[in-house]
Amino acid sequence: MMRDAVDDILDQWRRHRPDLDYAPVEAVLRIQRAARHLDRAIESGLHDLGLTPGGFAVLSALRRAGPPHELRPADLLSDTLSTSGAMTNRLDRLEDAGLVRRVSDPSDRRGVLVRLTTEGRALTDQAVAAHVANEARLLAGLAPGERDELARLLRRLLTAFEPSPGPDASADR
Repeated sequence: MMRDAVDDILDQWRRHRPDLDYAPVEAVLRIQRAARHLDRAIESGLHDLGLTPGGFAVLSALRRAGPPHELRPADLLSDTLSTSGAMTNRLDRLEDAGLVRRVSDPSDRRGVLVRLTTEGRALTDQAVAAHVANEARLLAGLAPGERDELARLLRRLLTAFEPSPGPDASADR
């Protein structure tokens, strides 16, 4: 049987606190550790393109929105699970890089829309292709059926935290 670092951690806990049921810890700790490894690999892949994961999330949301590739900042906050302060910083950096523009919202004279520029769209398209290839590489140790099963189980878990807003709502890609 294959072992990982979580097995060693749980062995230690079972020796010192055998009275507890560690079954939930086995899954959660593996999800947490896998997420850290995935985050690092994804961040590294995006760094090669001059992007941060947060910036990529904004650009991806705008690209997925379809023409004219614009969203309200509130929609971006919801889509990327960001704080308003983090979103402001991301938008400032992306705007300084010429990847997005803030424009007046014609339906709300006090409102602003964030629009993907031509340069932003080109970089996003390049980044998405590289990102998908990177994620395929990261999951190469799983057979296609195992990837599907993992995705199904994680979807089931995730819906407990964030039910689907519907088929027309954008996701974090």
